[in-house]
Amino acid sequence: MARQWSGGHSVAVLCVGVSGDPGGPLASGGEGGEVALWSQDGVLLGTVQLHGGEDVTCAAFSPVSNVLYVSHGEAVSVLDPRSLKGPIEKLSVGTDEINWLSLNETGAVMAAADDSGAVRVVELASGKVTRTLRRHANICSSVAFRPQRPHSLVSAGLDMQVMLWSLQKARPLWTVNLQEVTEEEEGDTQTSGQLLNPPLAHCVSVATCGNAVACGAEDGRVHLLRVGAGSRPEHHTSLQTHSQGVAQAHFLSFLPHPYWLATGGNDSQVALWDVSWAMGSTGGEAKGRAAAPRRKHRGKHPATPKAPADQPEHEGASGVETGHNPPQGKDMGPRLRFSHGDKVNWLCPALLKGEPCLLVADQGSAITVYSLSGL
Repeated sequence: MARQWSGGHSVAVLCVGVSGDPGGPLASGGEGGEVALWSQDGVLLGTVQLHGGEDVTCAAFSPVSNVLYVSHGEAVSVLDPRSLKGPIEKLSVGTDEINWLSLNETGAVMAAADDSGAVRVVELASGKVTRTLRRHANICSSVAFRPQRPHSLVSAGLDMQVMLWSLQKARPLWTVNLQEVTEEEEGDTQTSGQLLNPPLAHCVSVATCGNAVACGAEDGRVHLLRVGAGSRPEHHTSLQTHSQGVAQAHFLSFLPHPYWLATGGNDSQVALWDVSWAMGSTGGEAKGRAAAPRRKHRGKHPATPKAPADQPEHEGASGVETGHNPPQGKDMGPRLRFSHGDKVNWLCPALLKGEPCLLVADQGSAITVYSLSGL
């Protein structure tokens, strides 16, 4: 059964973040600078209104301390969840609106993706921007550090590019153009629908293994990349997951293997996938030909989830293997799919008091929690 957390916001919720500590709180950010803090059973612990009233676009907890970072406008506010009275510090990160935050596993470095197309790297001890990674030709919509690799991150943008970076480099180790690999998969044939909905990249996620990358795109697909030895891109394939743009795609860290992926779309659908076949872990790996990577440069009345449709680092990458013949049937289809009833703004996987859940923020002021305990 779905349940709702309400009372923390008066306007639309735009983002949700969860503490990495067992039993730790969750935070949500909304339009107009609203921030709310929640217990794991949905009790509202506190709210704060950020000065200036800019929309809160991302909320991220430090993995090593009791600190919450929220982006709004061109800045990042630092909050103490134990005393949510207002920012204890405000970081001036850049001159463009920030879309996404990611902290590395050591909690020492934060990356911020912004409208200029840049990823700004902040040393949190000093609060200073130490490096600006510029290569996206359009808005940089999402960024994610790779688990187990605190100096490596992945970015994605509305220029249809996915890039792998090392913090020691001022340029990407490799770039994958989603439009090109999609054409490669489909034999260079583009339908009118694809021309109207190019694969603008909205959300990038990296699995806990550090080598599996998923990117939700405007063409309704989730693009899957496997990073191999020497940080080389070894394999690409994609899933037609939604009938409209994929606003959110997140790997789950608390299920039996690292290749469970949750997606949410502008079609109001939420789905859960086992993409281990695409990562070569089950012997069902898709096969295809090489495609060289280019060096250039987010219901008010949600429905109860339905039953599953199918039961049960070196530079100079040599190329990306493109999957043309992925497995068919239940190995490829969603393990769970349901209509949320409203366009998805944010999707947050969380383990709430031992219960695997998906938290969904939409165009309304409440957060909907769906249990995955039946899986």
